[in-house]
Amino acid sequence: MHFSPEEMVNFVKNHPKYVPVYRYARDIIGCMNNWVDGWIDWNMVLDKQGGPNWFKNWCIAPVIVDPDKDKVYFTPLYYIMAHFSKFIRPGAVRIGYENTDPSLMITAALNPEGSTSVVVLNMNLESKNIKLSLANRSVEVQINPQAIQTIVIAP
Repeated sequence: MHFSPEEMVNFVKNHPKYVPVYRYARDIIGCMNNWVDGWIDWNMVLDKQGGPNWFKNWCIAPVIVDPDKDKVYFTPLYYIMAHFSKFIRPGAVRIGYENTDPSLMITAALNPEGSTSVVVLNMNLESKNIKLSLANRSVEVQINPQAIQTIVIAP
């Protein structure tokens, strides 16, 4: 089951522990930029209370299961993880980049088939313009406010 935009707004309002989408994206970008080989969410699927959890420190999760209603909900965290997984493929190698706007978080990877994926997180309330350059090519890109966006550069 997927939420409509209105349902998602209500879900987030009623479940404030699911608001840290930025933290989730920042964690993935930060780990990638520090040369991790992969990123796994230990609590990928939990119930509405954030369990089961042996330590009783109830957690957020990308997927929430409501066994009483026989429903599965994909939270915003799920879509953040899916975003990275869609564009940065298994076997990709993190590559260096130069970021001239410290208010943006960026990571970049070279995929096995030769494409380059550049993930940009804009937590600002205004859109941002960036110039992407690779070898002898460059392009101007606008990143929407409060958005995550990936630019894929073909081989």
